[in-house]
Amino acid sequence: MTGAIKPFRIAISDDIIADLKSRLVRTRWPEAELVDDWSQGAPLKWIREVCAYWANGYDWRAREAKLNHFDQFTTEIDGLDIHFLHVRSKEPNALPLIITHGWPGSIVEFQKVIAPLTDPVAHGGNPADAFHVICPSLPGFGFSAKPKATGWGVDRIAATWAQLMERLGYARYGAQGGDWGSAVTASLGAQDAAHCAGIHITLSFNSPPRMEGEPTAEEKRALAGLKHYVDLDSGYSKQQSTRPQTLGYGLTDSPSGQAAWILEKFWAWTDCNGHPENIFTSDELLDNVMLYWVTETATSSARLYWESFGKRRTTPVVKVPTGVAAFPKEIITPVRRWMEPNFHDITHWSEMEKGGHFAAFEQPELFVRDVRKFFATVR
Repeated sequence: MTGAIKPFRIAISDDIIADLKSRLVRTRWPEAELVDDWSQGAPLKWIREVCAYWANGYDWRAREAKLNHFDQFTTEIDGLDIHFLHVRSKEPNALPLIITHGWPGSIVEFQKVIAPLTDPVAHGGNPADAFHVICPSLPGFGFSAKPKATGWGVDRIAATWAQLMERLGYARYGAQGGDWGSAVTASLGAQDAAHCAGIHITLSFNSPPRMEGEPTAEEKRALAGLKHYVDLDSGYSKQQSTRPQTLGYGLTDSPSGQAAWILEKFWAWTDCNGHPENIFTSDELLDNVMLYWVTETATSSARLYWESFGKRRTTPVVKVPTGVAAFPKEIITPVRRWMEPNFHDITHWSEMEKGGHFAAFEQPELFVRDVRKFFATVR
């Protein structure tokens, strides 16, 4: 029934897991890279190690049970089934907070922060800082349905989130996001200002303005990050924004290919001192990859780039209070002066001491602290 909110549990069939393991052991590997670093891509030795563990050591059933610890639901909005976690706080004055992931992330990114956000007292916090957490899977990602027609860009997703919050009975709420989640969150703040009390983001899609005079130190850092991204790190984006379908044939058929495509970004975009396993366990990394593999969403998730780049007619103007957490190893660190033309009420700005693109996943304590601090000003 349209409008119904239905309980959901992750239950991947044994056949899918058996097929995954069969494909992993039959992988036809390329030759090794010709350099002793990551400049040609994810190193063969590490990807082989990850895939060997995936086939022989990784316990999906245990990881599935961990994900199912969180209350999950689906509901149809705008013709599409949306999957979401919905964890309510026991605190009566908790603020509803919708948090949104991006690519190549998933709801897995937020597992470490849901408990401290919903139950701050149990994690050394103040009951006044409690949230009801709503964490949806983007359309075409994870367990949300795949769009069957074009038009599912950032702004339509934000409108869907606004309907989701209304359907859940939340007349006033906050929103948080990173990566594409930042763009969706900004659009949500612009579209639903009557109900959205404020937004908190970790990435800005604002381009540098025409500058006069010498750039500030902050701007120089961001410009250097932008140059590095354009020159050395943006190939994935060009492919996904132009030919996502072509890419999908390989990634949907090859688990090792899917893993390499995603895991390289957990090296490039994290504050990991040279290796993703310095901050993530193999299980954590594979949990995220699994949400692409078992749902066969390599292609549909990549289409968000095709839907978004060069197709938005205007950039939204956000007038609700805005908080920004600038993590030092973000792809391109946010710059306040670049954001101010579109974000008219930046009331909170934090220069974080460590961390990168996957903020809640990498540095959950810092993330929670900053989210609490900002939203304390808009409750």
